[in-house]
Amino acid sequence: MNHQRVFNSRSLAPALILGVALLAAGVALAGTPGVTPSSADGTPIAYEVFGSGEPTIILVHGWSCDSRYWREQVAPLAAGHRVVTVDLAGHGHSGSGREVYGLPAFGQDVQSVADAVGGDRFVLVGHSMGALVVTEAARLMPGRVLGLIAVDALHDLDYVVTEEQAAGMIDPLAADFSAACFQFAGSMIRPETDADLAAWIQADMASAPARVAVSAMRQYMAHWLSGTVPALFEDLPLPVVGVYADLWPVNIEANRRHMHSFEAEVLEGTDHFLMLGAADEFNPALEKALESLIP
Repeated sequence: MNHQRVFNSRSLAPALILGVALLAAGVALAGTPGVTPSSADGTPIAYEVFGSGEPTIILVHGWSCDSRYWREQVAPLAAGHRVVTVDLAGHGHSGSGREVYGLPAFGQDVQSVADAVGGDRFVLVGHSMGALVVTEAARLMPGRVLGLIAVDALHDLDYVVTEEQAAGMIDPLAADFSAACFQFAGSMIRPETDADLAAWIQADMASAPARVAVSAMRQYMAHWLSGTVPALFEDLPLPVVGVYADLWPVNIEANRRHMHSFEAEVLEGTDHFLMLGAADEFNPALEKALESLIP
């Protein structure tokens, strides 16, 4: 299905950056855009397809981000694989008619894209909140997913979130989303990160739809509060590989107790948006993780 991309203030400059990067790398200037007939609840989900070759790699963004956050990875990955970038519901160019933006529905978004592009060999890559989204998607795609790659996410499946911690995350966003999100994004960026990139990330995330973002954060924190996150992995027979910044510790032993298998690589001196700010270090680590999941 053809889809005309409509650029707005959130997307124009990064989209041009992506096009220039792909052209320089010898990849087609633009991917093949599409919109799924609908996710499970009827929400149209936008995606783009680049390159060819198995397995297909689906890249899923994090909270209040969109597919543009993978702009440094598309060209290298598309040199040998079919690469699919996705805008989850309420993000980017996808529909935003939901009342609640929860992880199971986001997982259905990814499944709908996998069904739309076709194929039975996928690696799902999720950044931040996107790591739990691809976990939900994998549970809906038995026999089709080779493994999961978590990008600075799933640091400790045994971590206990308190009501106070959850409220401390959600309440400021609900009260003044733009200001709170700007500060929150900044807390995950190192001072030495390129100043223009840091400013773009903060401004871009802070311009996301507040209704969507607050709902998604409530649902995300509810998973940790309920203690159900480890159970998502305990009956999922898939390997997980994590590529991490060194802002927060990774509890490898705890993750291995719940996951089929788990390996991690930590990149020193990077921050939560390492796929943008440290692409030269991140891309080889991502390729290494991908190779470890391909039989």
